[in-house]
Amino acid sequence: MSSLSQLWPQPIWDYFGEICRIPRLSKNEGKLRAYLKAFASEHNLPSKEDKIGNILIVRPASPGYENVKTVVLQGHMDMVGAKNADYRHNWLVDPVIPVIEGDFVSARGTTLGADDGIGIATQMAVLTDPEIKTGKIECLFTVDEESGMTGAINLQPGFFEGMTLLNLDSEDEGILFIGCAGGMDTVGTLKYSSEKPGNDSFALEISLTGLHGGHSGDEIHKGYGNSLKLMNRILWNLDDMFGISVASFNGGNLRNAIPREAYAVIAAKRTDKDLIINWITEYEGVLREEFGETERGIKITLNEVKIPESVMDTESQARLLNSLTCCPHGVIAWSHEMEDLVETSSNLAAISFEAGNVIKIITTQRSSVESSKHDAAGMVRSCLRLAGAEVVHSDGYPGWKPSLKSEILAITRKSYLKLFGKEPAVRAIHAGLECGLIYEKFRGIDMISFGPSIKGAHTTEEKIEIKTVQMFWDLLTEVLRNIPSSAS
Repeated sequence: MSSLSQLWPQPIWDYFGEICRIPRLSKNEGKLRAYLKAFASEHNLPSKEDKIGNILIVRPASPGYENVKTVVLQGHMDMVGAKNADYRHNWLVDPVIPVIEGDFVSARGTTLGADDGIGIATQMAVLTDPEIKTGKIECLFTVDEESGMTGAINLQPGFFEGMTLLNLDSEDEGILFIGCAGGMDTVGTLKYSSEKPGNDSFALEISLTGLHGGHSGDEIHKGYGNSLKLMNRILWNLDDMFGISVASFNGGNLRNAIPREAYAVIAAKRTDKDLIINWITEYEGVLREEFGETERGIKITLNEVKIPESVMDTESQARLLNSLTCCPHGVIAWSHEMEDLVETSSNLAAISFEAGNVIKIITTQRSSVESSKHDAAGMVRSCLRLAGAEVVHSDGYPGWKPSLKSEILAITRKSYLKLFGKEPAVRAIHAGLECGLIYEKFRGIDMISFGPSIKGAHTTEEKIEIKTVQMFWDLLTEVLRNIPSSAS
């Protein structure tokens, strides 16, 4: 491990290092909000906070640049908190420990939080860099992007003035994003009946771990295994062959991440013990062959445990396993308008057995087509209702429709070509960005999103490519230098 201060641009990495020391899971950004307000006060920069916790810090126009259009820089304060099962970390108090590994920065045992900590650090660097000569810059720091976008949802018209916005929450250097998918959650609550396991039973805990996981928007098309779908396959087959009983089934905890671990406890006839263990052991090989290098770390661990006091009854179990088998996960449709863009998808995100014989099932649907988003949610609702679940949908958030005639797109493309001698790619993104919600409230605002390369966001494999942070900074500052006057 090495100090981030040796990396360049040093101000960005220094600020990012400070941010890593501040706990900031979604809905718990209070310490980071206090840090940002203290930062604004220290540098004599005007700032304000709205009722939901969004913060705006303003850098006045450089002398002689008062007529240049105001630009809004935007990123979110919160991060996804995932950790390795064997790593001790309290997300309410413990810092993220960044580690330099070759060409990348990652974190020890947890998500890094470069999504969107690097965007926040970059805004802070812009606010304090005297070399940047441009008009007024408004830096918007939103809360709770990762668990519902409530900061953007509750953003009030008039909170900022600029009508040109640079979203700093993208993860692919060399790609300029001019559109994003809308999304919504579909949550099922299933009540089940229980019974006592047979007197001749044994109990087995099945752990499925080592999967890649990943962002349920950016990486839904990459074929990574969903631990819940795979565990359900195991349970469904065991039930079909041996008549096992499920005592618990849990996995996943983040609506916008592909689940990477799942755990189940089953009871079965003791006479079938060796057959069941042998079948599961062989099935691990089947899954390894099926996924190949895509999921080379997949692992199934078996432990005999104390026989549970109760298990699902036969009918309830069949309804659960069959509904999860038919519940869609992955790409549902590709865009007809833009090459290699996922149009519609669904993520089976989390399952938990809760007190009172209740099972909670969380899913997320995304689409750049509003009607298709609701159709995908309807597919999930149908599967869960067939199991007898009560189903509710979140209000969701809208997509952001691309415009190839955008002024800020033209400026950014020209700046990229000048700096790096090649054209950037221009795409829409299947992930949800706050841009869609911001556009709803600030009609006519001109927006673009770009950033450095971040791999494995929302997982403990998250890492940011060091050299692309310099490229990100160079592009951002070049764009700011080329913002036209409001009269042009």
